[in-house]
Amino acid sequence: MLVISTLEAQNIQLLYGKGKDKGFLTSTVEMFKPDKLGNTFFFIDFAYGNEGVEGVSSSYWEIARAFTLGKSPFAFHAEYNGGIGRWIDGTFSGSYTINSAWLTGLEYSLNNKNFTKGITFQALYKYIQGKHDASFQLTAVWFWHAFNNKLSFTGFTDFWREDNTFGQSKTSYILMGQPQLWYNLNKHFSAGTEVQVGCNFGGTEGWDVTPSAALKYTF
Repeated sequence: MLVISTLEAQNIQLLYGKGKDKGFLTSTVEMFKPDKLGNTFFFIDFAYGNEGVEGVSSSYWEIARAFTLGKSPFAFHAEYNGGIGRWIDGTFSGSYTINSAWLTGLEYSLNNKNFTKGITFQALYKYIQGKHDASFQLTAVWFWHAFNNKLSFTGFTDFWREDNTFGQSKTSYILMGQPQLWYNLNKHFSAGTEVQVGCNFGGTEGWDVTPSAALKYTF
């Protein structure tokens, strides 16, 4: 799960990355809102022009709620994620679903006093519809603002159990991370980069690295 690296923020991102055959765009809408009981976070991704498709080729959304446990750095975490996609290869085409998943567990957060840097660790039970009644996910989410908030380093890393088949081989675990580096032009506009690092993720066996150029507008 991505972290919005201010106490309360909503933003839109536009990323340009390289697909299998050509470049494609991804738009992301994010919201992070704390309250007296904890915080709510969600993001929605749309990919455009990937996998041979003109227009929207896939969509994905994730929503999470954290309830702070007293005055401790621990919180109860509940989350849902899922999505759909489609592909075209010559005269052949098809669609697929990103299996719905429900997650719950605990998270532990560390932040400095002025909230210029911090990290959250999550240990979660994971139910993947149609695959696993009992799986797990470990997540680290971080943010760091430097040089009077001109430079921001944010991102997350997920590691979870999910069985997949690639030809004659089978894998049981997935690693996926998305570190982002932003130069904040002002309070609203940022330019930077995102690098998606995956292992056995998104239909690709083994390691795959996809860099993107990115723009962000924060409301």
